[in-house]
Amino acid sequence: MHATHSPEGLNQMVYNRCIGTRTCSSYCPYKMRRFNFFDYRAPADSPTQAAHNPDVTVRSRGVMEKCTYCVQRIEAAHVTADKESRPLRDGEVVTACQQACPTKAIVFGDIKDPNSEVARLKRDGRHYVLLEELGTRPRTTYLARWRDDGSGSGQG
Repeated sequence: MHATHSPEGLNQMVYNRCIGTRTCSSYCPYKMRRFNFFDYRAPADSPTQAAHNPDVTVRSRGVMEKCTYCVQRIEAAHVTADKESRPLRDGEVVTACQQACPTKAIVFGDIKDPNSEVARLKRDGRHYVLLEELGTRPRTTYLARWRDDGSGSGQG
């Protein structure tokens, strides 16, 4: 299996279905992939089927799961921008985790745009990359939390 990436940098897989070897989970240094051992899908004739969000795909048992950073929301924003003949605006794509976070701790955007919020945060002195020494160049990076309580390192 070989990973490819979309223009937004999202990890895509060449095969549309995991063959079940769990190799990607075994070799992932972040341990972000999980094997779906359970079938969460409701039967097609279930009364709850109509209540499900059509933008969320519930995959069958036996596939590898990983966050897709709400690819449906990204594509919907692209469609809107294309219809209006303009590029995506900073902050226009809001993922589900970003929308649900009450502390606004999650930010997405174009790191190539020096004026974007995410690019500004990457220039912050608290910015760091998990397992940077492995050279994996992850798309998800972090800001250290600053504690000004005299505890020393400042990271919390």
